[in-house]
Amino acid sequence: MGGDLPSSMIHSNETMIDAKRVAASRASTLIGALREAAATGEGFRFYSGKGEALETLSYADLEREATAIAHRLMALGLQRGARVAILAETDGDFPRAFFACRLAGLVPAPMPLPAAFGGRDTYLAHLRRMVEAAGASAAIGPQSLADWLVDAVAGLDLAYAGTLEGLPVAGGQGELPEARPDDLSYLQFSSGSTRFPVGVAVTERALMANLRAIVDHGLQVVEGDRCVSWLPFYHDMGLVGFLLAPLAGRLSVDYLATRDFARRPLLWLDLISRHRATISYAPSFGYDLCVRRAGAQVPAGLDLSSWRVAGIGGDMIRPQVLSAFADRFASAGFGHDRFVPSYGMAETTLALSFAPLGQPLRTENLDSRALETQGRAVAALPDAPSRTFVSCGRVLPDHEIAVLSESGEPLGERMVGRLLARGPSMMEGYFRDQASTQAVLSPDGWLDTGDLGYRVDGEIVVTGRAKDLIIVNGRNIWPQDLELTAEAEVPGLRAGDVAAFSLDRGGEERVVAMVECRLSDETARADFAQAVEKALRTRHGLEVHVALVRPHTLPQTSSGKLSRTKARELYRRMLDEAAQPAA
Repeated sequence: MGGDLPSSMIHSNETMIDAKRVAASRASTLIGALREAAATGEGFRFYSGKGEALETLSYADLEREATAIAHRLMALGLQRGARVAILAETDGDFPRAFFACRLAGLVPAPMPLPAAFGGRDTYLAHLRRMVEAAGASAAIGPQSLADWLVDAVAGLDLAYAGTLEGLPVAGGQGELPEARPDDLSYLQFSSGSTRFPVGVAVTERALMANLRAIVDHGLQVVEGDRCVSWLPFYHDMGLVGFLLAPLAGRLSVDYLATRDFARRPLLWLDLISRHRATISYAPSFGYDLCVRRAGAQVPAGLDLSSWRVAGIGGDMIRPQVLSAFADRFASAGFGHDRFVPSYGMAETTLALSFAPLGQPLRTENLDSRALETQGRAVAALPDAPSRTFVSCGRVLPDHEIAVLSESGEPLGERMVGRLLARGPSMMEGYFRDQASTQAVLSPDGWLDTGDLGYRVDGEIVVTGRAKDLIIVNGRNIWPQDLELTAEAEVPGLRAGDVAAFSLDRGGEERVVAMVECRLSDETARADFAQAVEKALRTRHGLEVHVALVRPHTLPQTSSGKLSRTKARELYRRMLDEAAQPAA
């Protein structure tokens, strides 16, 4: 990965819009941006699962209250740069704690909530590992999880574990440390790994560079913009995209907890409608959930005409889902030209590219065989096996993306390879994990994203994760292809019901589709499994072993994405248990 890469990279493009533009903060640190935002009347508002306003927190109040909490944190005797684990509940205490840490010269490490885990003990063990990986000196959580937090960190050498309210009263109002651009701003833990947790270390300099790029070039913020979000604060898209970027752009945000969105997804759209919001993001599954919950009837009075940036990120983009959403909510004023596909990851702070605003999705319908056997992205002929991908637009200013072969050679347009990125938003590294850092980050700043994709007309198209790729007899098969085929062609399957992966079992490479089944009759279950096998054999020429599991069995990451890695491990355990002799 070392050495300079050629200059045939993707460079940024800017789509102007007819409104007065708002520039992002030029402050060198997040605290500087907070002080600028505090001079406005903007801020955060939090809503219940019934759509009722629970709390309003202006940026001015946030600065004042976080400053008071910062003094109380300093009373713990923590050294500058010490890490503080924060359970990321969707309420005003999370930004209070986060900014209090930065004001006190401490490094916040947002931690996930229990919803995505398989029970209390599993969650507590995972949380403990993350606190240890952060080398945290303190841990803060909401009152509702205070007992769980204390149990999770029992025996660890922490100066404090509890709620904000329980922090010691400051003995005085000493001077707070001055933030510096090269300071660590926060640790962002990956949501999907089964390995020991590692934290992405993001500096103030990298954060501010990415926030400026997002506000000025990606979203092209204008006067009157307002955001709505249900994305969790422990995920990079929720934290950076909808907590820190709005603050840098001095925008107001209305928040709905992720668990409340899952129960009532149309409440997300209702908040957009009520507050004339203009910017909101979701992975594809969020849009799909709204379509399924709405059914054939769009709620009366719903008005989405103000929504100019309907962003998609955080997972592979599913154009069929987006098209169905636009069609279903067209009567509410939503148009196909509102979608803004984006590409990025925690290791790049957040964003790397945005599709042009105000334009329909740019899709690529590709010949599956050329893609699988030659790594070439060529247009499919009518009636030929094909796969549709969505362009994620041009790379942000001052950033670069390169496409390389497995041997590290630069590839030309429409050739699929590994995506590497470089620019001012790159992480400093994985916290206290030099080996993992060196595996993905070169000395000259190139990050191996772990993704596959190709260039076309200056834009980037992402085709999948390299680690998820299934290789059979020289064919490169994307698991999403198998999953989409099953969900589209087998009655009774919904989006997210299938996880496809390969498994080496005793020297035999097996392609597996783990499928959630809602049938109880054994004959019907057998017929259902055969229907999945037949669909995959017919469309993809593959023999796929179908493993039926109960609904809600397929594992997800803490941000709600399907985890094929965890599904593979679950399947492996199922095989091991089946091989055990009966007691």
